[in-house]
Amino acid sequence: MKKTLFLFAVLTASISMAQDLPTNPEPGKCYVRCTTPDVYVNETMTITLKPAYKVLRTVPATFKTVTERVLVKEEGKKLVVVPAKWGTETVSYVSKEGGNTIKVIPASFSPSSETIEVKPAYAQWELGAPAPDCASGNPDDCRYWCYKGYPAEYTTVTTSVLSNDANFAKTPIGSKNASYTKTVLLEPTRVVEEVIPAQYKEITKTVLDKDAYTAEETIPAVTKTVTREVLKEKGGLTTWKEVECSLVEYQALPINWNLGSATLTSEAKQIIDSRLMPVLQQNPGVKLEIASHTDVRGGASNNQGLSERRAKAVADYLITKGVNSSLLVANGYGETKVKNRCKEGVSCTEREHAVNRRTEFRLMNN
Repeated sequence: MKKTLFLFAVLTASISMAQDLPTNPEPGKCYVRCTTPDVYVNETMTITLKPAYKVLRTVPATFKTVTERVLVKEEGKKLVVVPAKWGTETVSYVSKEGGNTIKVIPASFSPSSETIEVKPAYAQWELGAPAPDCASGNPDDCRYWCYKGYPAEYTTVTTSVLSNDANFAKTPIGSKNASYTKTVLLEPTRVVEEVIPAQYKEITKTVLDKDAYTAEETIPAVTKTVTREVLKEKGGLTTWKEVECSLVEYQALPINWNLGSATLTSEAKQIIDSRLMPVLQQNPGVKLEIASHTDVRGGASNNQGLSERRAKAVADYLITKGVNSSLLVANGYGETKVKNRCKEGVSCTEREHAVNRRTEFRLMNN
């Protein structure tokens, strides 16, 4: 067995110096430390970007024209001997009644903002580096655990608030007057009377049919739904778990990456689903390392970045499948860990270079 396996013989040899190791281990068995991960749930909340308000529109006054038959000369009598005397009289009337016009003062707004917590503060156990003065041959005996905290994350959303709601003001419209003249009897005839019939006239005037008024319309509020991550259940350090010994050493994840690409193909996702997902489901709470490597061709810096992006692509895909991110470690090693003689400056075949272009995984202590 390699040094990464927790063998019974190693445990019994170092039991006096190690702490918190599995109890009653069996020879030839392998164990990893398991933790219960923090459980987060997505929670949606609705914020108001713009409140509801009302809009007023004016409907102008309407008028109609009416015709009226009016008396312009009263009935009188005519005297044969002494004729009647007549005079005139001016009669005033309203030719157009008054009303109102309405001016709408629209609603006004002022800018505002709202800060919300999109990710709460959290903490997690992290394994520290081995002590430089460790007396044990196993560096894992001298490592310590740190409970490291991370601050909450916030985002600010721009909103607006209603300063003054819509209103209106009325302006009166004056009425119009007109007049007509009629003849009236001042002095009747005497001696012989003769009837003079009355005279009438058709006049036209404009009257108010319906006064101006406002119609109100409510504009609904504008809202936005924001999703934030909320801690549902706090995880922590739990127990040791027996695992297959082969899984604590690097296992090949046979993904054929496109040249210079860190994008997962549909075939690569099927490999992850069939190879990695069962391992995680059978070993809940165990941390998984995804390690990606390149060959030595190309610049070392570019190879390092490419390997890191490929490892992260696998981890990100596992997170979309529901795997807790705290259980995943994505490491890119670039061209630093070649498996054969094909180092910088050595001439190798394409097949030999392909051995070093690989992605691997293993179970590790949490």
